[in-house]
Amino acid sequence: MREGIHPNYQQATVTCNCGNTFVTGSTKPEIHVEVCSKCHSFYTGQQKTAAARGRIDKFNKKYGVESK
Repeated sequence: MREGIHPNYQQATVTCNCGNTFVTGSTKPEIHVEVCSKCHSFYTGQQKTAAARGRIDKFNKKYGVESK
């Protein structure tokens, strides 16, 4: 491996818009993200299923599918 061409790998602090911080490895000392596992709706269980149900009902109504 050639000397002096690789960036320094170091511990980086990741900061989310929600205020959550954690440490990981990166070539940058600080990383800012918009969404993390603490505030993303998939991980918190607050997914918006009502919108999906509305789309399903609209599809069923459009194509005449009877719901049981």
